[in-house]
Amino acid sequence: MKKVFFCLIVSIFFVLPVCALDGEVGDSGLLKNANSGLLMEAGSGEIVYAKNIDEKVSVASMTKMVGQIIILEEIEKGNLKWDEKVTISSNASGMGGSQIYLETGETMTVKDLMKGITMASANDATVAMAERIAGSEEKFVLMMNEKVKKMGLKDTHFVNSTGLDANNHYSTAHDMAFIAKELLQHEQILDISSVYEDYLRVDTPNKFWLVNTNKLVRLYSGADGLKTGFTDKAGYCMAVTAKRKDLRFIAIVLGEKSGKVRNQETVELLDYGFNSYKIDLIKRKSDVVLKLKLDNGNKDSVGVVPIRDVSIMSLKSSPKVRYDIETKINKINYPIKKGDIVGNMLIKKEGKVLKKVPLTVNENIYKIGYINLLGKNLKNNLSGNVF
Repeated sequence: MKKVFFCLIVSIFFVLPVCALDGEVGDSGLLKNANSGLLMEAGSGEIVYAKNIDEKVSVASMTKMVGQIIILEEIEKGNLKWDEKVTISSNASGMGGSQIYLETGETMTVKDLMKGITMASANDATVAMAERIAGSEEKFVLMMNEKVKKMGLKDTHFVNSTGLDANNHYSTAHDMAFIAKELLQHEQILDISSVYEDYLRVDTPNKFWLVNTNKLVRLYSGADGLKTGFTDKAGYCMAVTAKRKDLRFIAIVLGEKSGKVRNQETVELLDYGFNSYKIDLIKRKSDVVLKLKLDNGNKDSVGVVPIRDVSIMSLKSSPKVRYDIETKINKINYPIKKGDIVGNMLIKKEGKVLKKVPLTVNENIYKIGYINLLGKNLKNNLSGNVF
């Protein structure tokens, strides 16, 4: 995106409730049994509850979320298709732990393998997709580590694609939350992760019943993903996302002693979020927040709009704060196109910027020539408008 600078500074103030979410926050009665965990608002990445979030631990099959991101990216790039049939290797079919009992030489579509990974946490399906994309699981794991590195996550490292216990295979509640947030950028994951039961190998003698390991998609209002995990070393783990109205949370719970306690404490974490917070929509990305007058442009003015919807999570009982819309202009560099940055919307509390959303223009603007400028000025003068 190009940055366009102007000579005008304009501030417009909005008053809406908001909370500052700093440090270890939240109800201290939550996650009593978990080793670590957190609650995050999915849109902004703001953390509203945290416990031991930077402690490096085993995360079991929650590892697979990074593989899911890579698979969905390959589909979006056109390198992979949902209906493509993948031939299963002996290496993939021989994987232990959770599985959908793939057989060597069997073929299964990418869509069904993704169902196996997402709903059944199938290790054999995970390795089959790793081999399809990278040629080997080892090379796929390199892709996974590169992915988290590009995301800026420094406390995660994988040695396999499945999450089976291994030395030097670890992550944190913090990193798992941001991996889950990244996974949610690929909305098709929810088409699979929200389903409680389904079938593979339909109309064959080997029809296989899939039941989602994430029971909360059936039991908790608004829950529609994402990934569970269990190994002896990791304990019972869970990444759950749930949405009610415009508010979506990601809950990470690691190191529980039983699946029942894991589910219960995850529900308590989500309840805390939905009972305590709300989302305020400030402006939609189509809302004009300022009209900028232009010299030498094909238009007399242009509307300034947020580059995306502007919303903020707030405590239901929080105090009010100010929102500034600032546009800085000292020199116009034509053309100005949609997506070019012409300022920022600053959300502030007590002088501290909590959130910054770039501003752009709602139509493309270009510079007109001298003859056209004369004609434009003459037209404005005849109509009584002095430009």
